[in-house]
Amino acid sequence: MMKLNEFLVKAKITGYPTGEAEKLETGAKVLSYQEGDYKYVDTYFGFDPFIGEEIVFYQGKFIWGMNYYGGIVSEKVSANEMIVFLKKAMSLVKTDRPFRGPSKFNEGNWKYTDESQGTIEKFKGKEKIYYQEELVYELDYHGGMIKGK
Repeated sequence: MMKLNEFLVKAKITGYPTGEAEKLETGAKVLSYQEGDYKYVDTYFGFDPFIGEEIVFYQGKFIWGMNYYGGIVSEKVSANEMIVFLKKAMSLVKTDRPFRGPSKFNEGNWKYTDESQGTIEKFKGKEKIYYQEELVYELDYHGGMIKGK
């Protein structure tokens, strides 16, 4: 049976970095992925800044979630330029930290960092992107396992 962290990596690689989001009448955009007994749903609002929530269901019941909020913090780059780099970083997510992207990723003038605390059970973190050594984007996230009544 596939583990939650393995499923999250597959869902995230298939989702935001490559997927087309479905737009809801509320203005939200939704990305989803399903494999076996797992289903992943990422719902977010806005563009810059933006806010969102990822939920994983197992056998139809919610079991894990993550909230996030972030955006551009400098006029040095456009949101579109930053998103191209962010998608590359997020496609490198690993099973030991299946939250956003890798701890570090560099390409040309771009640098991505993601510092997190905790485990898949309960965690929080901060993702940052630098362009030519200047902070241009940041995002905060937190989440963990969730249970119903």
